[in-house]
Order: sequence, then C-alpha cells, then structure tokens
Amino acid sequence: KWSSPPPRNRFQHPVSRQNPCKKYVEEISQLPKEKGWRGLQELFLYKNFWFYPVFLKGALHARDHFQAQPTDIFLCSSMKTGTTWLKALSFTIATRGHRPSDDGSDMTTVSLRTAVPHDCIPFLEFNDYSTAVTGSEIPLFASHLPYTCLPKSVIDSDCKIVYICRDPKDTFVSMWFFLRKFVAGKNSTDVESFASIDEAFELFCKGLSSHGPYWEHILGYWEARKRRPEKILFLKYEDLVEDTQLWVKKLAEFFGCPFSAEEEREGVVKECSFESLRDLEVNKSGKHEKRGRVIENSAYFRKGVVGDWRNHLSDEMGKKIV
Repeated sequence: KWSSPPPRNRFQHPVSRQNPCKKYVEEISQLPKEKGWRGLQELFLYKNFWFYPVFLKGALHARDHFQAQPTDIFLCSSMKTGTTWLKALSFTIATRGHRPSDDGSDMTTVSLRTAVPHDCIPFLEFNDYSTAVTGSEIPLFASHLPYTCLPKSVIDSDCKIVYICRDPKDTFVSMWFFLRKFVAGKNSTDVESFASIDEAFELFCKGLSSHGPYWEHILGYWEARKRRPEKILFLKYEDLVEDTQLWVKKLAEFFGCPFSAEEEREGVVKECSFESLRDLEVNKSGKHEKRGRVIENSAYFRKGVVGDWRNHLSDEMGKKIV
C-alpha cells in the first residue's frame, strides 16, 4: 500500500490554469524570447531551456508550491520520446492487482481500456490531478521539465525518477507530426499554416523547440544519474523496444514492487505493447481535452518504430541533427 498523500494535495496553493497567477505571467514576460515553430506561440528562455508559455506557467507554479514525497515516482522525458508508452507500463506495474473493479477484473486493465495513459498519470506541470484516474494511493507523476527546472523538493527528496530518451532524429519527426496535429485541432486554422518540416528542423537543431535544447535535456538527467544512481533510472526508447520484457522487470524492481514468477508469465508486456495500446478503441477514436483544446488520442500512437526518421529526413539532415 502506498503511504504518500494524495497527488492532488501536493500543491500548497492550487491555482486554476484558466486563471494563472499574475506573477507568473509577469515573470514570463521578462524572459528572453524567440519565435517558435510557425503556428505556435513564442518560446521563452528559462534556466537555459526554451518553453511555450502554456507549459512554463505550470512549471513555475510547481516550482513554488509542489511538495514531493520520498515514495513518489516521476516519469520524466522530453516530448515524443516514449512518454505515453512509459506511462502505460508504469501504471500497469504499480497498480497490478491493486484495486479490483466490481466485476472482478483488474483496475489497471479497466483504466487503460477506457482512458488514454496521460489521464492515468498526471503531468506535474499541468496540475491535472482532479481528473486523473490513478487513485490517491498511487503516487505516480510525469514531467517534460529539464532536470534543473524540476521543483527543489523533487531534486532534494528521496523520490525516484525514471528518465526516457530517444534518438533525436525520431524524436524530432514525432514531435513535428504531433504538434502539427495539435495546431490543426485547436481551431479552424489550416494545418498548412504550421511550420514545414524543414523550417522546424532548422529550429530544432538550434535548440529552439519545446523544452529544448534536446541534448541538454538528456545531459541534465544523465549527469544527475551519475551523482545519484539509486534515485534515477535512465532508459533509452530503443532499448525498451528491443527488449521490453527486460526493462519492464527493471522498472518493477526500481519501483520496489518486483514481479513474482507467476506474474511474469501473465504477460504485462503483451497487455501494454505499443500495438495493443494503439489498437484499443479509446486510443483509435477517443478524444480528450488538454488546456482547453481537444486532442485525438490517436495522436499519441502514430508509429512508435525505431528509425522512422528515414522516411521524412534526408541523410544529410540526419547527420546534422546528431
């Protein structure tokens, strides 16, 4: 049984995203800024990383008010590096057999069949705890924040962090497709108004992307892991694809709830494979609202394959992004 306070109570002073504290709006307005990807807002530089205001407001609020507990587990990543899959696997590991539903089936399966993984594990910087289906006794959180931008209580406490990264070429392509869908869905603006893949590529290489520069994002967690290996598990998306079963076992051990021999035979890996999640009806045709915009759940499950960048970038671009 997890003993931490309910996730939604971790903020000393909850604030509505619709009415963000004026001091954060003022603080952001004083930061250096650059044009973002065409069709999106400007990017603001905070602690040497670029943020869109919609993400930065929540990050600043978490900085000032979030109180981490030693039993918390944070799933951290840059955008489009395997976050959705990691959430599904982690949710399954942490809640397996935890709260059976009325019909006797496991609550994990019920939740993942009826909700996108992002609604099962809330993002720290979005304060979405009132709608999370995780349950108050499961202290799982997610964040796209760079390590140096995490709340001090997260860095200083004994909570655990799982960080997942991905080949930057595949990350960029996945990010471009996702944000393109995001822009197309927020209003009637034609998707063609969004930055071309060539335009976005040049900005990404300069570090001008959400939570970028990308390599510095990875480096921050890598250096932190070297200092505290017992606190941070560093995971590559490509390794997770290659040997999912091995890394699911490592995740369970890191969480402090290793699998029994019987559980290993029951097939958590199959239940949460990328293909299984993508083919669920809720992820094929469902939608959910984030920050006032409706997003199709299918946007989180485009391909998930390693090396898809070759279908969209030239070899020359591939060499440049590395």
